[in-house]
Amino acid sequence: MRFYLYFILFFLTPLFVSSQMEIQTYASITTGAQQTHLYLPLLKNKKVAIVTNASGIINSSHLVDTLIKLKVKIVKIFGPEHGFRGTADAGEKVVSGKDSKTNIAVVSLYGTHKKPTKEDLKGIDIVIYDIQDVGVRFYTYISTMTYVMEACAENKKQLIVLDRPNPNGFYIDGPVLTNKYKSFLGMHNVPIVYGMTCGEYAKMVNGEGWLKNKVKCKLTVIPLKNYDRTKFVSGLPVKPSPNLPNDDAIIAYPSLGLFEGTIMSLGRGTDMPFQCVGSPFHNSSFFDFKFTPVSNEISKKPKYQDTLCFGKDLRNRGNWTIFKSYINLSILYKSYNEIDPNKQPMFFDKNFNYHAGNDELQEQIKAKVDLLEIKQSWQPQIDIFKKIRAKYLIYKDF
Repeated sequence: MRFYLYFILFFLTPLFVSSQMEIQTYASITTGAQQTHLYLPLLKNKKVAIVTNASGIINSSHLVDTLIKLKVKIVKIFGPEHGFRGTADAGEKVVSGKDSKTNIAVVSLYGTHKKPTKEDLKGIDIVIYDIQDVGVRFYTYISTMTYVMEACAENKKQLIVLDRPNPNGFYIDGPVLTNKYKSFLGMHNVPIVYGMTCGEYAKMVNGEGWLKNKVKCKLTVIPLKNYDRTKFVSGLPVKPSPNLPNDDAIIAYPSLGLFEGTIMSLGRGTDMPFQCVGSPFHNSSFFDFKFTPVSNEISKKPKYQDTLCFGKDLRNRGNWTIFKSYINLSILYKSYNEIDPNKQPMFFDKNFNYHAGNDELQEQIKAKVDLLEIKQSWQPQIDIFKKIRAKYLIYKDF
């Protein structure tokens, strides 16, 4: 009974944004990158490397282009998952080479080469990190940042993090990662939603000794101005990654990202990635939305390509309500219980536990444990994390 009350309350209630969530526009915030007067003096007469992607902009210009105009000597660019220009699909191999616009060497930090080597950093004085994050543990940019911090510490290079707002920074939720499931999808014992900017997170990683061999990075964070952590940050000027194209997808991502470890499609290969969910095996009255993933520029080989899927269209279900301030498990729970085991006996795959951060959540769903009980089981570890997190906050907490 409690599950159904939870389900009705958090999924079927058609409420609107204005009555449910406070919003801050991205344009009202001054990013670290925009405050060039705070870090240009640190770059004078230095050879600089930049870790960034398409989101690293200053107003309408990319950080790299802006700093070149300001006579900063940029000698190398490091690109994370999706590449420097941000066009590669999730998990797609990104090759190193030269940026066609600037002719600067670009080194991919994805695949087998996640951490800058000593050779990569040879001749570099300072590294700048500037990437827009969305505040979710399995969103891999914070793992890239961790490896960059580690490399800088080991090779005695200064790191400057240009802070950007966390759109999902207004709450903390989800299971805390256990050591068993540490990977590039999660390197630290934090919840799925951790409520920190990348600058704050970098301070925590450094301060808690979470880098390999407990090395310390010479770290400088250029903070934001006018950032209100209690509000959802709306209107990012550049997609943080190809399949998070808008506010709806970004706010749903902490909950829907768990489906990456299941048989379900998340709408890759459609014009609504992370705004719908479904599979060919969910043809029922509840899963009343139909979509067919196709190969496109963003998702070259989407799951269930050219196959009709049955699911839910979350664009019309009030994402801002059902994903407000918590990870919503009701859709995941319903998807698992609605599947016909005779047609598709395996709902979860090996990646689910790496996204969840433990093996307990999968077993709880299989055992039909009450959803409120599942969420309550996270709380003791979340409380421990909150005490750690509090030491490194730059901005007023919620």
